[in-house]
Amino acid sequence: MYIAQTFNVLHDWWRYIVGVIIAIIGVAVFSMPHMIAIGIETANGNIDISQMGDTNYIMSLFEPNVNLVFVLLPFAGGLLALLLAVKYLHKQSIKRLTTSRKKIDWKRFWLIFFVWGIVSSSIVLLDYFMAPEDYQLNFNLVPFLILCVIAILLVPLQTSFEEYLFRGYLMQGIGVLVKNKWVPLLITSLVFGLLHIANPEVDKLGPVIMVYYIGTGLFLGIITLMDEGMELALGFHAANNLFTALLVTADWTAFQTHSVLKDLSDPSEMGLEEIFVPVFVVFPILLFILSKVYKWTNWKDKLFGKIVAPTKDNYKILEE
Repeated sequence: MYIAQTFNVLHDWWRYIVGVIIAIIGVAVFSMPHMIAIGIETANGNIDISQMGDTNYIMSLFEPNVNLVFVLLPFAGGLLALLLAVKYLHKQSIKRLTTSRKKIDWKRFWLIFFVWGIVSSSIVLLDYFMAPEDYQLNFNLVPFLILCVIAILLVPLQTSFEEYLFRGYLMQGIGVLVKNKWVPLLITSLVFGLLHIANPEVDKLGPVIMVYYIGTGLFLGIITLMDEGMELALGFHAANNLFTALLVTADWTAFQTHSVLKDLSDPSEMGLEEIFVPVFVVFPILLFILSKVYKWTNWKDKLFGKIVAPTKDNYKILEE
């Protein structure tokens, strides 16, 4: 139902290409403050142009809270542009982009938000107590409080843009084009993972980290299809990025913040289990738990079944 309901709105293939272009323009426009700030610093002689290809160098140009705003603003622009495209280009409501239910189920969002927030934070704290030499206490009250405000306001916009683009817009658009579920699931997961290839973590950990990014995309896609809506994916992604931004940072991560802890460990020494365990152990366990909580059934059809356009007989079912 989640993808099939898209047949009831304007879903020509070219509209999705235009929609993605509009979203990219939104990202570009909201990237301008960062570009202007870099231009000013360059004019003042405060920037080494030869190092502008180094992501870590770019991340260190401004105070961490200011830099975080610059990093997150483009996602807010992309989300705004994408939602406008959905409304005016496709004549589709935000509710239909989000879920097949009568209304967005925020209980689902908050449930997984707090569950994953607690689990992910517990993993970090456990590692801290097991290997305290790998961490430095980074807490500074005033910058941390400012970080909290910025993160709470902007991180959910960043994660929502990625979810609405991949698990929403492209999942539905590709689904109505190919009329099956496994193709959009695989394509959106692969593209989602590959778009993280520019993250500084990839330079430090190597291409193997893409297993985590693509695996996370696949997990989010599966829970979206099984649950017939994006609420769980939205909640999980928001919790994952928000709690991480507040709790731990490192010199080699995409988010370098005034977090509580700073990871001092050498990323090159990270074992493969730290990449593979979340994808092949933690995520399957979460899928099992969620399947019991929400009574998911008929996995084969929901993940690999065909997508049938609504007829006069079943149109009302999609409207309910």
